[in-house]
Amino acid sequence: MSTKSRLMAGVFLLAVLARPAVADVTVLFDDAVVRVDQTLADPNDLWVLPADLTRINGFELKPEGACLDTFCVPVRQDEDSALFVTRAGWGWFNVTELARRLQQAYAVDHDNQVWSFGQMPLTRQSFLQSAVAPDFTLLDRQGSPVSLTDFRGTKVLIVTWASW
Repeated sequence: MSTKSRLMAGVFLLAVLARPAVADVTVLFDDAVVRVDQTLADPNDLWVLPADLTRINGFELKPEGACLDTFCVPVRQDEDSALFVTRAGWGWFNVTELARRLQQAYAVDHDNQVWSFGQMPLTRQSFLQSAVAPDFTLLDRQGSPVSLTDFRGTKVLIVTWASW
């Protein structure tokens, strides 16, 4: 094999290795199921295209960082970091690193390529600051629905129990 052929083969191999792993990944968050077609190959973290970040958790990648409404996490997009890398001309965002920084729980099933993200603590802050619990409805012992708003204006003690 000539030097030129070996060089071309090496360039081709690097291009293949630098390409994202096309994987049918499922992401679960906030009652939504998002299918992601392209991810960057990483055994520990979920790297997605910035457009998929918005579909997954509502964050939008802007020049100032990854933003959800007025809250932004600074992200340098001109150099590789734990949150953002450029590979083969594509920008990739690390959803799991964002979750770690936000103290958001997550779990992964590598065999089935499913990532599940818990509630973000920053989204719970509004009702913690206002001291008003979000409304919910449960069935009482007779099977009748009872909503928290039914008790508006009175103090309520909520006791929960689980057999498991």
